Amino acid sequence: MSGVEKKQILILGAGFAGLYAALHLEKTLARDPDIEVTLVNRENFFLFTPMLHEVAASDLDMTHIVNPIRKFFRHVQFFEGDVESIDLSSRKVVVSHGINDHHHELHYDHLLITLGSVTNFFNLPGLAERALTMKSLGDAIHLRNRLIQNLEEADFECFLEQREPLLTFVVAGGGFAGVETIAGVNDFVREAVEFYPHLQEENIRMVLVHPGAVILPELGEKLGAYAQKKLAARKVEIRVNTRVTGATDDGVALSDGSVIKTNTIVWTAGTSPNLLLQKLPCDKDRGRLKVSSTMEVPGWPGVWALGDCALVPDPTGKPYPLTAQHALRQGKVAAQNVVASIRGGQKRSFVFSTLGQLAAIGRRTGVASVFGINFSGFIAWWMWRTIYLSKLPRFEKKLRVALDWTLDLLFTKDLVQFTTERAITVSHQEEESHHPAGTARNAAAAVK
Repeated sequence: MSGVEKKQILILGAGFAGLYAALHLEKTLARDPDIEVTLVNRENFFLFTPMLHEVAASDLDMTHIVNPIRKFFRHVQFFEGDVESIDLSSRKVVVSHGINDHHHELHYDHLLITLGSVTNFFNLPGLAERALTMKSLGDAIHLRNRLIQNLEEADFECFLEQREPLLTFVVAGGGFAGVETIAGVNDFVREAVEFYPHLQEENIRMVLVHPGAVILPELGEKLGAYAQKKLAARKVEIRVNTRVTGATDDGVALSDGSVIKTNTIVWTAGTSPNLLLQKLPCDKDRGRLKVSSTMEVPGWPGVWALGDCALVPDPTGKPYPLTAQHALRQGKVAAQNVVASIRGGQKRSFVFSTLGQLAAIGRRTGVASVFGINFSGFIAWWMWRTIYLSKLPRFEKKLRVALDWTLDLLFTKDLVQFTTERAITVSHQEEESHHPAGTARNAAAAVK
């Protein structure tokens, strides 16, 4: 060993921004023997979130939209653990891992904060205890299990008042996540009903609650109205200009005074930056870190923030949208700027124009706005699948997803619940006469 202390580059979070920053450093600084790059994430995989609703709707196998982080890297170090605290003054981060939450202190020379966002229930009564979310792989599996569990239970319920909440599903939020979730869930449940002899499609009620005048406001009024029309034709009830005000064991309360009887509400109506950012002595706007155009945190040399937890200004000073297409490109540019800081060179400002936005709305139908041109119907759905398949990392996963989609054209959706309960076991001593070996010995003795 040379005895020279390595320069430490620490990346917190392996979402789109963190992963793509690490991928660029893998090809550059991480190969330098005097530099160590470490990526910290609470899971050991990268989740391709745009396809999350397809796992919930049983269109894709749950393992096919995740990539093991260790398979991406040979030079970047990976640490699976939770970030407990960030001390900018001492240039260290405390992380914990393992069953017993063993703590480590990781020191850094350059820190990239890409911790993303978390679901925010805005203190609405009952939601935190009862609502499902769509932020993680576990969320998608949990929702899928709930759908199947409700169908199984409702098939043997004799009373209508007990069946109604089991077959009513509410999604709060008419943005991309909410619309794609309600569309996928609607297709899945209505297709599954034929396998439950005591249920009929007329028993199913799907409700999308949106506070605005039209869903998918990011795509404009025309495409939003088209999506509403298509979903309504598929028996999705859309409640616009309406908000969820709370949830109880009896159902979901809405701002118009009505209550929908259900035991399933999916909340996609709000997020907030990671709570760790609140403790950082940095300028913030609604919890997100304010950064320069090069994604440096003012007043803290060597600290960078990007992705959903940062407000990166465009050339006019307005913050860029918090989307995956921006985050992955921010990761690459931020990594280039770290390289420039260490090896010398000109740092780059992040400049990017949105290429387009797409949403799948079920039954091989979609809506899209690409380069300012609007699409809808089958073409938009085909574009959604083609573009996102091309963005999915690693050829192995692309192939698996393409195969899943092909099989989905030929077969019905899977109705198996993914449970993690252990098999039934016992732990007591049986009488010898009841034991198979003992029985054999007794029989042999009788023959003699």
